Amino acid sequence: MQELTLRITGMMCPHCEANVKKCLEAFPKVEEAVPSHTENQAVLKLNAELTAQELDQLKKAVTDAGYQVEN
Repeated sequence: MQELTLRITGMMCPHCEANVKKCLEAFPKVEEAVPSHTENQAVLKLNAELTAQELDQLKKAVTDAGYQVEN
């Protein structure tokens, strides 16, 4: 299992965390997403390595949900 940390800004509360978690866990390679609005990040547990295209799709999903990905 691999781990990836995304820096995400714009989350203000646990409801925001739930939104980010839902959009990230919709991807097949994401086993678990643990977002934190206090740390401005989401830690992802992956069952396989992401391609550059898949990483871009993850970032776009978070952006489309109204948050910003900084890495």
